[in-house]
Amino acid sequence: MEERISRLRVPEEAELPEDIRELFERNRAKPGFVPNVYRAYSLRPAALRGFLALYDGLMSEESGLSKAEREMIAVVVSAQNHCHYCLISHGAALRVRAKDAALADTVATNYRAAGITPRQRAMLDFAVRVTRASAEIEEAELEALRGHGFSDEDIFDIAQVAAFFNYSNRVASALGMRPNSEFYGMAR
Repeated sequence: MEERISRLRVPEEAELPEDIRELFERNRAKPGFVPNVYRAYSLRPAALRGFLALYDGLMSEESGLSKAEREMIAVVVSAQNHCHYCLISHGAALRVRAKDAALADTVATNYRAAGITPRQRAMLDFAVRVTRASAEIEEAELEALRGHGFSDEDIFDIAQVAAFFNYSNRVASALGMRPNSEFYGMAR
């Protein structure tokens, strides 16, 4: 019997629109499996398409933040929110991007103890502020980020990535999404 990946019904692949089935096939080719979040979101194909468009834009497009730094934000926000799915899946992605399993695991458990730069620490502190108290952020906090060399575009990217993962963490946790077993062993 297949393990349940969501508290809600997960559609059979044959009933999905062609573009979603093609997406699943591309994932089977690389990275070798369909992420359970895609399968769970396929209950609403338009939601999956929107989710992926925003995710790809935030995590893959040109930015002053490296892809590893964006994964650090995803992991730190997911740790703050106790999101099992995203901690496991983005912890794996951070191990791949950073090429450092110990760093990724430390960021997941306590980023303040991780061997990161002061610039990255400021970035992650701001991501936590976005997560815990975004309405209380003041201009001085943005100036502090600028003092670490972040441009306004970079600050926008930090806020966007943090906000996106706050959203996705809440959906994943509310629906009890379970990470694929493949994530646990990636880049170890």
